[in-house]
Amino acid sequence: MRKLVITQNITIDGVIEATEDWFTQAGSDPELGAALAAQRDASDGFLVGRVTFEGMRDYWGPKTDDTTGVTDHLNQVAKYVVSTTLQEPGWANSTVLSGPLVDEVTRIKKTTGSDIVCTGSITLCRSLIAANLVDEYRLFVYPYVRGHGERLFDGAPSLGVRLLECRAFPSGASLMRYASPS
Repeated sequence: MRKLVITQNITIDGVIEATEDWFTQAGSDPELGAALAAQRDASDGFLVGRVTFEGMRDYWGPKTDDTTGVTDHLNQVAKYVVSTTLQEPGWANSTVLSGPLVDEVTRIKKTTGSDIVCTGSITLCRSLIAANLVDEYRLFVYPYVRGHGERLFDGAPSLGVRLLECRAFPSGASLMRYASPS
């Protein structure tokens, strides 16, 4: 069975809104970039909500000058968009999941492949957490306290997670990987 992984860029106080005041502060950190690329390359499925999907489709889909590998990955990977309103995704390899969330995600987790990554999509992430569908959390923690904003675990049930990895990068950011208690 494939793993569903929530991966987020996050401040030390848990904010995941990628605002200019903290997200761009990491600067150029080749080790962090390599870790982000490795987690991206370990997946062949990308699960997001409609708003995140449309933003990524419109930005990354037509991009021709990207040297990071993100465009190539997103254009090739299986994309699953959770939506009851989107009819035609308009991006190759995209499937709209419009049925019950637990049924849809359980079905795609049972397919053959590697990790399915969910990033951004705060409402979807919270629903996945509440439904106990998440197998792993990969949190790229940035050394910044925002003090306000959307937090990943707001409203989440109590979870006991198991630390899989803790790695610091020269920029001061770190990767914290946790397994869900499933």
